[in-house]
Amino acid sequence: MLVLVALLAALAVVASALPARVATHFLPVGVQARDWSGSIWHGEAGQVSFRNLELGALEWQIHPGALLQLTLAADWQWVHRGFGLAGRAALGRSNVTLSAIQGGGPIEDLGDLGVAAGWHGTAQVSIATLASDFSRVLAASGNLQVSDLTANRVAGGADLGSYVLRLSPTAVDATGAITGELSDAGGPLAVQGTITINPQQHTGLISGTVQERTDTPAELRRDLTDLVQMRGRDSQGRIPIDLEFSF
Repeated sequence: MLVLVALLAALAVVASALPARVATHFLPVGVQARDWSGSIWHGEAGQVSFRNLELGALEWQIHPGALLQLTLAADWQWVHRGFGLAGRAALGRSNVTLSAIQGGGPIEDLGDLGVAAGWHGTAQVSIATLASDFSRVLAASGNLQVSDLTANRVAGGADLGSYVLRLSPTAVDATGAITGELSDAGGPLAVQGTITINPQQHTGLISGTVQERTDTPAELRRDLTDLVQMRGRDSQGRIPIDLEFSF
């Protein structure tokens, strides 16, 4: 054991002297990084991309104590335009776990990463755990909230309210599909339902109900008219929805 500790201590000294750009040799296929600074122990890649898709900047600081358990652990911070996240990461031989993820920012700043054009709002992220075995998601828990949501092509750009997606410790099933509970956090619409994401099939399903409130803008009420004609209302006046999508 003492020999192992001595070897790890020597490794730490060597690593502290290596520049951050040494990490280039360990990047996954398709991932590129530029504008390196710092050391491999505590460094930053100012521009990270995947197959020519710009992903932003990444900073990390490795925890040497985790090496005693043959695990690579680090604090990290990721920034893409005005959107940022920070948390912890633990990389093992067959899995990776992200934890204590906090942050957020304007969702329009993620337009080139998949957020549809014309949507605006502010996201807040608080994820306790996100784990994967490199082929599928194993666990996910925490909350995602979007406030002051608007869309250029919905209700003339009127305020659509705020919404929360809650992931319980049982949100991920055996296939890796993720199901979260969706609800409104105030605004013109009362929403209750679920969102199920299947990462392997790149599909999703939003299922639940939506209902106008007394302060719902006239433009939004008109947009809901066609939905009422197709789906009707339940005994409590709510409109059932089932929306499939792909990504």
